[in-house]
Amino acid sequence: MALVRIDNRLIHGQIIETWLPHTGASRIIVANDELAGDVLQQEIMSLAIPQSVTTLFVNVEGLAHELDKSPVSNPESILILFSNCSDAKRAFDSGFGFENLNIGNVHYSPGKKQISPSVALSDEEEGCLRQLSRMGVVLDFRCVPNDPVQVRF
Repeated sequence: MALVRIDNRLIHGQIIETWLPHTGASRIIVANDELAGDVLQQEIMSLAIPQSVTTLFVNVEGLAHELDKSPVSNPESILILFSNCSDAKRAFDSGFGFENLNIGNVHYSPGKKQISPSVALSDEEEGCLRQLSRMGVVLDFRCVPNDPVQVRF
């Protein structure tokens, strides 16, 4: 995969303007149960994506199956987006293996601890990331590609 990322905003300007050019990805897969069933929201998000990039919205637990069903000649051309750690872990547990996880944006709310300028974690989210780390996933806390790499846990 070109990039596996947690970003609660999913598809937005940073993805289109910085991560797509940086990774060279030609396909975006959004693994999100709510969006997978909401065609209107899919259409709205797809408006921002260049026509040269294909987009797919799938259920979290169906991600591995979807990738097996539609193999691509170059897996490095795929950018995978999750809205939270729980979804990334569910996909991992369902057979979608990944070695690196970019944590790009997790909004602050009361009860969360700010661990980088763009990431605030609850105890539950921190525990989820620690579990993935213990499973061998390298956690990369960067909002945009030119930010310094911050590996934690």
